[in-house]
This record gives sequence, structure tokens and C-alpha cells, in this order.
Amino acid sequence: MNLVITILKNIYICSMTMINRILQEKIKEKLFKKKAILILGPRQVGKTTLIYSILEGRDFLFLDGDDASVRQIFENINTFQLKQLIGPNKIIFIDEAQRIPEIGLSAKIITDQFKDVQLILSGSSALEINNKTQEALTGRKWEYNLYPICWQEFESTFGYLEAEKQLEHRLIFGMYPDVISGNHEEHKILKDLTNSYLYKDVLSLTGLRKPEILERLLEALALQIGSEVSYNELSNLLGIDKGTVIKYIDILEKAFIIFELRSFNRNQRNEIKNNRKIYFYDNGVRNIIINNLNSISQRNDKGALWENFLISERIKMQAYHQIYTKNYFWRTTIKQEIDWIEEVNGVIDAFEFKWKNKTTQKIPTVFKETYGASGKFIDRSNFREFICKE
Repeated sequence: MNLVITILKNIYICSMTMINRILQEKIKEKLFKKKAILILGPRQVGKTTLIYSILEGRDFLFLDGDDASVRQIFENINTFQLKQLIGPNKIIFIDEAQRIPEIGLSAKIITDQFKDVQLILSGSSALEINNKTQEALTGRKWEYNLYPICWQEFESTFGYLEAEKQLEHRLIFGMYPDVISGNHEEHKILKDLTNSYLYKDVLSLTGLRKPEILERLLEALALQIGSEVSYNELSNLLGIDKGTVIKYIDILEKAFIIFELRSFNRNQRNEIKNNRKIYFYDNGVRNIIINNLNSISQRNDKGALWENFLISERIKMQAYHQIYTKNYFWRTTIKQEIDWIEEVNGVIDAFEFKWKNKTTQKIPTVFKETYGASGKFIDRSNFREFICKE
């Protein structure tokens, strides 16, 4: 009973608190620098809330790409018509911009012809919006990815002790804003999120015609986090060709649902080459896909959940703080392995993840000696230094 009361209390506190995003000040600094600002990320991750907080106290024109009338306005629009649309506004915010035909050309005209106007675009599909804006906005944009709430944002808002109490809960339910503030409706919120975004938006945005294949693929990937993924095995499992598997995975990556980690090798003997692992940007999404929201104590996949959590949080940290690394895992044919490897300017760091570290465990000596790499274990006692940056 005390555990239930504690969880409900924590969730209530979350629902009453506005979480400040790391990108807020970084994007504010880019306003009126004669470039468009492009913010990408999955639906319901807080893009609109972030932009509204950045523009608080300012007047701006808001246009919703999900609105058919807005999309119609932009059909064959010219410079004069854009001037009429913009009017006296100095800031234009276009939400779900990937839904608007020829948004790239319109964005280019606004950025080039209206130098005193700040254009802000948000989109939930890197596939769609980049196809429409990449060439048109080359050299004319600041681009940011927004993900579910990161641990640093969570802890800085609720405090160390409150965050620590919720760690195991967050490993199960994830870090989406609505889930964090979802009171006792977390299961329903996650279910609605996956049904509306994964199985409707992704299909409509990409023109995929086999939702049952997408569902089975996601479930297969969710059951394999932390393990190497074979496209050939997925092809056989799903009864589709390997090319279709690769296409679907690419779409899921560009929709900010999963991401790929490739194997590290320098042609040394026994190193596994060209293999990959696939992780989810959010533990909650992964768990609802396999319909398992049991607590950590009732699970046999807590090691995989911990690994997915740490890696997705590290990806967020790298993106938000502009830490440019090459990321890999490493494994040999004789079963030596390392969960996470980073390479920056030839310097290599290796990390192993354990829910509870054992002092007898060591990073493989052969890897450290061959590549002059440092090695470290990340567990519950020191995970903050791996996923948070002061």
C-alpha cells in the first residue's frame, strides 16, 4: 500500500509541474539570426509546448499543418500572397509542417525575402519534412531534434530524491510528457500514443499499406533490444523480402521510434562485422508494444530495459549538448562484447551496462590494449554521470 501511495504521490507531483527543456534557451539564442528554426521529433513529445514557451510574451502567427485549410492556403502560393499572409507578424510558427505541400519552397521564400521575419517549423517525421525542406533550406536553417523528456530535465525539475524514487517506474512507462503527467492513466496514454502515432500517422505519412507487418516488425524489434538483429531472420519471420524489412526500419528510424547501433570493427581477427542492434527512443513505447508493463521485480528483461534506457538517454544528451561522436557496440566470435563504444577524433571510450555492478567484471583487456581505449561500468550508482551533463 505504501508503494502505491508513493507512486501516486510522485505522479501527482509530476502532473502539477512544468518541465523545462534543455533546448529552450539554446533555441531562444537563435531567434532573428536570419535563418529558419526547424524542430523535429515524434508527436506528443512536447514540440508545440516548447515553442510556445520560447515565444511566451511575443506575438506570432500560428499555422497548423494538420489543418486542411492551412494546407490549401500554401498550394501554389507566391511571394505576394505570402506577404499578405504574414501581415505585420514578425514570427511565424508552422506546426506539423511536413503535412504542407511545397513547404520547403515557401520556407525558402520567407527566409530569403522577409529578413525581419523569424520562421519556426516543427515536424514529426524526419523522412517527410527533410524531403521537402532539405535542398530548399540548405544553409538557411538551425535544426534540432526534440525527444521524450530526458533524465537531466526530469531530475532538474523534480529533484534528485524524487527522480530516484521513480527510476524503476520510468524504466517501465518511459519519459513521454503526457505519460509523466498521466496520473493513473499511463497505460491508456501509452496505448493511445502507439495506436495514433505508430499505427496511423506513420502509415499515412509513408504510404505503407500493410499495418499488420509494421506491428509484427515492431514487436520483433521490441523483443530483441540489446541483441543483434538480423534482417534475414526478420525477413523470414515476417514473410517479406529483406529490402522491405530495411525500408520499414528506415521509416521507423525517421519517425523517431527506433534507432540503429552498428558494430565496431577495425578488421581485427574475431571481430563481428556489419552487425547491428536496434533500440527504442522510449522504454514505455517499447513495453506497450509487447504489452508488458509489469514492474521491474516481475520481469526477466530488466537488463535490456536498463540498456535501452541508458543508450536512449545518452543519445538525447549528445544531441542536446552537441556532442559529436560515433557510437557503436563491439562483439567477437568468442563472445567477448561491450555494450557501448564512443569514438571522438580517434579517442575511444568503452562502457558496459549493469543494473547491479559486480566488482569481478572487467572491460575486455584485448579491446583496451588493441585500441588504447578507456573502459567503465555504468550501473545504478553512477548512471547520472553517463546521461547528464552539467
